[in-house]
Amino acid sequence: MSDTGPGSSVPPASSGGRGAGLRPAGAAAGQGREGPLVGGASAVLARRAAVFVALAAAIGVYYGTHQRWFGLPLWWDIAWLCFLLIPAVFGLVYLTLPLWRAPALRLLITAVGFGALAAGLQWAEAGPVATFAKLAAMTAIGWCFLRFFEELSWVVLVAVIVPWVDSYSVWRGPTKTIVTEKPEVFSALSFTFPVPGQDGGAKLGLPDLLFFALFLGASARFGLRPFWTWLCLTASLGGTMALATAFDVGGLPALPLLCLGFLVPNADLLWRAVRRKTPRQT
Repeated sequence: MSDTGPGSSVPPASSGGRGAGLRPAGAAAGQGREGPLVGGASAVLARRAAVFVALAAAIGVYYGTHQRWFGLPLWWDIAWLCFLLIPAVFGLVYLTLPLWRAPALRLLITAVGFGALAAGLQWAEAGPVATFAKLAAMTAIGWCFLRFFEELSWVVLVAVIVPWVDSYSVWRGPTKTIVTEKPEVFSALSFTFPVPGQDGGAKLGLPDLLFFALFLGASARFGLRPFWTWLCLTASLGGTMALATAFDVGGLPALPLLCLGFLVPNADLLWRAVRRKTPRQT
């Protein structure tokens, strides 16, 4: 459902190979060479956490004060969203990408908790804060769903099918009905990207947030290209908004370009994975 208007993760080490199981003489199992690696991983996570806090603070200031900012012409508003705000918001998801490895139950509890928080904040008319609770909830759900994808080909299949479902929903199905007849419901079930100097902004349906997290998490889980996937996913959302503005339509489905944002930067790796699977199945 969508209506769009104006770290890489290190794969687990293999158990064999050159140097497997080497450790200094006299060292017990689990000691030795692992120490510096664990320390390095902790330093990376600490840097990610620091960047996350700084980025979240900057975004929070913007969401709290954007109505008092300078106004921009229409296409400058689009550029602001495409090149600054959307990458910044989804930069939060990228920085938390290592959490896709969290246990499914923990992710599910996180999703339920943030979902309840979003509902309460929405009811209390704390829209900007509720918006980010929705982002956290849908990200956790997306990474929880990722556990059910045992093969990379399953993710590819989803990326091929869901654009057609989303297109039907936006143009003829339930999304169109909600947007045209119950806009307040769509506002409650969407994420808002406000433009500077105005009250309104572009809206993105919650399922789009879920698929963003799913595709980004899949790129980490299956050893693809997480950073380039993130870059193309964010660019696809900006591209959808630009197309909606250029063609002067109330909204376009976001999933067609979002799925391309997953498939295109990983096309060669996806093809190799499919070819490796084919001999086993035949």
